[in-house]
Amino acid sequence: MRAVVQRVSSARVHVAGDEVAAIEQGLLVFVGVSPGDGPGDVRYLADKVAGLRIFPDDLGKMNRSIEDAHGSVLIVSQFTLYADCRKGRRPSFDGAAPPAVAEALYLDLARQLRERGLPVKTGVFQALMAVDLVNDGPVTILLDSSRLF
Repeated sequence: MRAVVQRVSSARVHVAGDEVAAIEQGLLVFVGVSPGDGPGDVRYLADKVAGLRIFPDDLGKMNRSIEDAHGSVLIVSQFTLYADCRKGRRPSFDGAAPPAVAEALYLDLARQLRERGLPVKTGVFQALMAVDLVNDGPVTILLDSSRLF
């Protein structure tokens, strides 16, 4: 599984012009799933997202997690995180998991973060979404459960 984690002061998701999810201070997490991903990958991402110390402490140093900062999480599915652009100009998405597999793991990630007491909102799986965000910092972190980066 891959994630692009952005520290935000606000983020919103719209589908067909209707707002379907919104958070204020917190993390916007774009999530992609590959065919071989499973429960261990979900646990890895949940641990990383919940524990990343990317919020400022009283001295302004990035030293607090989302749990410490009492922020929210907005998770948005994004199969394009597995785009392969090494050949030609049109990306291949063969590295992305089939929708049924991806949706189950995406929803499990949201569940695991909620079980930690975090307020979690989600986009709409497989919908054409418009995502508005104010990146705070800017802070953007890339995660990969295979530890490729």
